[in-house]
Amino acid sequence: MVKIKKLLIANRGEIACRIARTARSCGVIPVGVHSEADANALHVREIGRSICIGGGPASESYLRIDAVLAAAKAAGADAVHPGYGFLAENPEFARAVEAAGMIFIGPTPETLERFGDKASAKDTAIAASVPVISGAAGALSDPDKIAAEVRRMGLPVLLKAVGGGGGRGQRLVIDEKTLAADIEGALREAKSTFGSEGLLLERFLPEARHVEVQIAGDGKGHVVHLFERDCTLQRRHQKVIEEAPAWGLPRELLDAIARDAVRLGETLDYRGLGTVEFLVAGEEYFFLEVNPRIQVEHPVTEAITGLDLVALHLRIAEGAGLGLTQDDLSIDGHAIEARLYAEDPAMHFAPSTGTLTTLSLPDGLRIDSGVEAGDAVTPYYDPMIAKLIIHAPDRETALARLAQALDHVAVEGVETNRAFLAALARNADFERMNVHTRWIDERLDDLTAPTEVPGTRLWKAMAAVLFVTRGRGDGAAEPWSNRDIFTNWRLGLGGDAMEVGQRVMLIDAAGSCEELCVGRVRSGDIYTVYGSDGAALTFSCREIAPGRWRVAQGNTVSVVTACLHGGMIEIDTAPGRLVFRPTPPLAFAGADAVADRAVFAPLTGMIVDVKVSEGDAIAEGDVVAVLESMKLEISIKASASGIAANIAVSKGMMVDRGQTIAEIIEPELEHA
Repeated sequence: MVKIKKLLIANRGEIACRIARTARSCGVIPVGVHSEADANALHVREIGRSICIGGGPASESYLRIDAVLAAAKAAGADAVHPGYGFLAENPEFARAVEAAGMIFIGPTPETLERFGDKASAKDTAIAASVPVISGAAGALSDPDKIAAEVRRMGLPVLLKAVGGGGGRGQRLVIDEKTLAADIEGALREAKSTFGSEGLLLERFLPEARHVEVQIAGDGKGHVVHLFERDCTLQRRHQKVIEEAPAWGLPRELLDAIARDAVRLGETLDYRGLGTVEFLVAGEEYFFLEVNPRIQVEHPVTEAITGLDLVALHLRIAEGAGLGLTQDDLSIDGHAIEARLYAEDPAMHFAPSTGTLTTLSLPDGLRIDSGVEAGDAVTPYYDPMIAKLIIHAPDRETALARLAQALDHVAVEGVETNRAFLAALARNADFERMNVHTRWIDERLDDLTAPTEVPGTRLWKAMAAVLFVTRGRGDGAAEPWSNRDIFTNWRLGLGGDAMEVGQRVMLIDAAGSCEELCVGRVRSGDIYTVYGSDGAALTFSCREIAPGRWRVAQGNTVSVVTACLHGGMIEIDTAPGRLVFRPTPPLAFAGADAVADRAVFAPLTGMIVDVKVSEGDAIAEGDVVAVLESMKLEISIKASASGIAANIAVSKGMMVDRGQTIAEIIEPELEHA
């Protein structure tokens, strides 16, 4: 048994912060690493000591084994914790760490090799008598052979990169017409992201639930399970909401799944933490894959078991064993986790980059986050903002608390999936667990329909009052902060004109802009605010304590929290939190329409393929280029027919959101 004194955390974001907190509580000194893009990141600030390992792209920093090892040696680390993603499942990294005389917090390199390749993992499951999904034997990399095998199996078929993980590397083929393009895209992603073109072909289960079992092993044949998690709510194969235990499934079935997960771990003398994933269809279940590392969704398991999984990870790595048996473990209540991402639902959930000018998260629950207000979401990494974790006596209570918590999340500077998550938490089918892994994809329009916090008109009026009476609140000057230009204008209200006070343009979270005018204050702190349609709203608004306001309209009195900071007005009401951004009245005047024939980058990222050449004939809807940003690959398509011209990008080039990719000119203009 050895004692770890100093730990290098070879990761970033929320998981690096989370590992560091437990390390300190265990008497271990954490040291971080960071890229140039992460020099001011939260994990760098929170860990306290961090070493730069390269440029912004992960391939130049977090994926560089040599750079991470050099940092570990420079820090004098006894051990390295890889977190999840990046090098966490890389057997060569594990070998290099151990060869350097340090402890790798995870499975053996041999186990990583076995489970890192999906074909090998499937063979291991078959050898352990664990049921698997039928499909083609072994991995294939020849496009013609893949196409022939898909046709033999019959659609739909799932194409899976043998080295894939984290929801990436999977493509569902449902139409013969797109088969060639699907195979090409799957092979390209497999090579660029996972370093291997091998694809696994499997029968697709259309209405299955995704259930995974957390296991822990001491490396000497003793393996226990920490019960199951349900991760059925997914979008494009990536998990959105996870919970534990798996509600609505027979305990006998779940116990059988857990026994198979433990047996699989025992066959390899599993060391450390791991997750064995299954698909459940009716009364049948099938092995999916093994993630030989800590998972993003590990907090829900911690909540229902009372264990600190990172502390258990460190204990196993020190050679102290598990310190518990299966009989010591039991389920306490229900836990649920929602992943808050910087992504734009209106753009098919494309990652949204920018600076978090506002980030307000609710109290009374566990929040794991790797960012704070003022931090940037860059195009280099996963766009997760935070994980919201609820633990309650039962699932019904947990869902209700999650929905309420999401209502009180406020983020400005980037688009988020907050409203989408809130809609999921309140969905009746999800409440009854009448869902499957493609359930979200089939109902995106309904789940992303805009919703409004009750009383929004009143709170927008209050925001206007706060702005014109308190200004920005931080003393900074704005070009439109001179009140003189807003005063003494007259508004016709169906009769005599009424003199009113100051006006302001407010943008809400949905991007809707409205001009409001705040009338002269009357005794009793009574205000009248006029909307852009001339409608008047009269109410009283008085601060009763710092940041606490009493708002009365008619017979209804509400007490809310409100503040002004960073140019934003934030109001936290009982139904939810609202954020408004004031903007100059002329900000939207005279905007020119974007040319229909220009092709723009929808977000910041890297061009991985250019599909057209100068002078090519283009039809509307044809793919011009393929862009990759964070975990998303997007086909940029032409919005009009014509001739490709002025192609401004090439393969491997980084582009900004809104940057011109190419132009599609009319044929007659080309001849002219």
